[in-house]
Amino acid sequence: MDEQIFKEVDNYINNLFAVEDEHLKEVVPSLKESNMQHASISPNQGKFLQIVAKLCNAKRILEIGTLGGYSSIWLARTLPADGQLITIELDIKHAEIAKTNITKAGLQSKVDIRVGKALDILQQLENENAEPFDMIFIDADKPPYTEYLHWAIRLSRQGTVIIADNVIRNGKVLDENSSDQAVQGVQRFNETLAKCSDLTSTIIQTIGIKEYDGMAIAVVNRR
Repeated sequence: MDEQIFKEVDNYINNLFAVEDEHLKEVVPSLKESNMQHASISPNQGKFLQIVAKLCNAKRILEIGTLGGYSSIWLARTLPADGQLITIELDIKHAEIAKTNITKAGLQSKVDIRVGKALDILQQLENENAEPFDMIFIDADKPPYTEYLHWAIRLSRQGTVIIADNVIRNGKVLDENSSDQAVQGVQRFNETLAKCSDLTSTIIQTIGIKEYDGMAIAVVNRR
């Protein structure tokens, strides 16, 4: 089977289960207009995140990596009236675009965009004695993925679901001699995830309009 059939099947699924409304459709053009890389998740991956959020009755969600706010919109739409999504973005330009997209979607009251280095903001959240998050989505720079995982566990509770995107890197994780820092980052993350006794975890391979990659999914066993 070739790559084209996977894209066609992905679009078939999207058209059945993950139809984008105008607000989601506007995110990609907003990235292009600002010369930002289109690295957002696919519509069906957004729907997958929504389903996971509903399964764990998420009221508090943490997202590491906002970009243009595409995944933020999918996630925030699952929240109850008093729910909150805290999303972390390093680049102030990206954060401003995300804020515009989130506001257009009418979700500004549920989304708190924190701008700065993720590791610093995660430390701030702990210093603020932030309540544990019910779901945590990691989709940011890959070299510190393992550090993000450690923080995710610290900011979680028993039963929290942790999801991390882009952990297969088109199969490049199999290259033990890779010099690519992104590949090295997810290799270290995957190995740490597999050994962590505080988590029950696996990786789901993904293929479609976002090409070949994978998502890690874990549930916190204890805190």
